[in-house]
Amino acid sequence: MMFLRSCSLAVRCSCFRKPRITIRPFSASWTARKNAAENALDLDVWNSMDCLHSWRVAQAMRFGQPLVYDMSYNQHMSRREMENTVAQLMESEGWNRRAADPFHLHFCGLQPDSAYHRELLNRYGSHTWDQLLITATERSHVELFPQQDLVYLTADSQHVLHTFDHSKVYIIGAMVDRSIHSGVSLANAKRLKLATARLPLDEYLDWDCGAKNLTLDQMIRILSTRKDTGSWQKALEFVPKRKHGGFHQQSRGVTRTTKSRFIRNDSSEIHVPALVQSHRKNKTDGHKKQQEPKKWWEDRD
Repeated sequence: MMFLRSCSLAVRCSCFRKPRITIRPFSASWTARKNAAENALDLDVWNSMDCLHSWRVAQAMRFGQPLVYDMSYNQHMSRREMENTVAQLMESEGWNRRAADPFHLHFCGLQPDSAYHRELLNRYGSHTWDQLLITATERSHVELFPQQDLVYLTADSQHVLHTFDHSKVYIIGAMVDRSIHSGVSLANAKRLKLATARLPLDEYLDWDCGAKNLTLDQMIRILSTRKDTGSWQKALEFVPKRKHGGFHQQSRGVTRTTKSRFIRNDSSEIHVPALVQSHRKNKTDGHKKQQEPKKWWEDRD
């Protein structure tokens, strides 16, 4: 009897006990689901773009214009320079993969177990390196293409690349030379009896100082833009601004440089071209200032 009473009391107590309410973070779960959906959408778009880029590069390997990187400069670079060279090659390959009309990249003269090859495998990984849509070969460019189609791009050449020829195979020396040993790639091209050319930097840019050597990724950006747009001015925008003072402007047979600077006034800044400033200066220098009339307190004997 005591047992039944205790059980009934326990049941009544449990019935009138305040229920425990658990509030689920609905907003947090909804945000998480939204973020997951957006990430999945971004991933799908990324995969789609990656497939599109891969398809373009695959088409370029069959029908695109070749662009050669000469990998025969092991002995001219230190360990640090070699690492920088491979990093720039990776930047070049990534830019070419995302281009609207990519080149067919050739890494020519890439010897097995060379410093180039070891650093490329270290950066890419063997699996990714084997799947890259490029042509990496031990053979030289003179063995792959007709000699009359090859043009070696070097800053030391006396010939200017005024026109981009889509039928030519342009060669870039895969080298980063911190010590600026000029003439190495030019000597290599002359030894192989190849045509040489340099970018029209002096013809379009007011070059301040320093060597006209550009990085490998800057070279492919310039060539790709020139190939797509047909404009050297658009292509040479990839030249670092710190190396030049602006573009030349052809006007009435006289080459001028388009520069501008700011003249600070008391209330605002007025943007005045440098040519206008020089014209004003020359105009004022050529004429004497008129004497102002003396004030009454200065007219004393």
